Amino acid sequence: MNSLPFNRYAYLTTHNSFANEVEPLHTGIRLTFLNQEDNVTQQLNNGVRALMLDTYDFKGDIWLCHSFGGRCHDFTAFWLAIDTLKEVEAFLSANPSEIVTLFLEDYVETPNGLSKVFKDAGLMKYWFPVSSMPQNGRDWPLVKDMVASNQRFVVFTSAKSKQESEGIAYQWNYVVENHYGDVGEHPGECSNRGESAPLDDKSKSLVLINHFHSIALKVMACEDNSASLISMLDTCYGRAGNRWANFVAVDYYKRSDGGGVFQAVDKLNGQLLCGCDDVHSCVPGSSSATCSATKDQ
Repeated sequence: MNSLPFNRYAYLTTHNSFANEVEPLHTGIRLTFLNQEDNVTQQLNNGVRALMLDTYDFKGDIWLCHSFGGRCHDFTAFWLAIDTLKEVEAFLSANPSEIVTLFLEDYVETPNGLSKVFKDAGLMKYWFPVSSMPQNGRDWPLVKDMVASNQRFVVFTSAKSKQESEGIAYQWNYVVENHYGDVGEHPGECSNRGESAPLDDKSKSLVLINHFHSIALKVMACEDNSASLISMLDTCYGRAGNRWANFVAVDYYKRSDGGGVFQAVDKLNGQLLCGCDDVHSCVPGSSSATCSATKDQ
């Protein structure tokens, strides 16, 4: 089912993908919160297709890190960005029909620092260029064409200057996004975060929906990633001008009280592909009417 544009599918996204329980300490001490249980390789193998990474200048290199006072410290640092990016490269190499998207919360000030680390990780051969990204709400290329051309690595940065200086797409030119953290967790509400255009701005072809608290707690993730997630996606559909999310970002993605994030993404893809609440109901020629008829049987 890869014959539609990239923006006509939904992708499971992990918030702070790097902040996981598996990787060892690299600075001798870490006093910060975690967001995921397994490493990036395991996340990708389990169906995650978009990663959120926070990049900083630290110790003369580019690191993945949580911020304290706007900077990276030994006690908030995780590891070198290139190590995680090499995991992404290995996955793309081993899975030639898959596409991975990166959302960078980008604090790197070193000139060409990010482009160098992508090159050193071997990812440029998969790079989807800014010049091919659609403007004014147009559809993205077909997934099958992105695969055929091997342009399977889509990267967005929060740093506007990087689009011109390093060829890394400025996220807010292409994506709308709701509030993250506790501010975005009010039932029945879904509004854009400050940097984003309004959710119903259809000049941006991609919709990113966050659903996680400001401080990640594994016990809360079970509830967050269950019925309330489905409810949030329904609410944000209306706020986004009747557009379903393309990316749904969560903490502790494996935790839920039921079908969890996988059920949510199945719902999104079902709606995007054929108007059904479950992608498994989509068959050639199916429609929302077909789904309703099937439910009534």
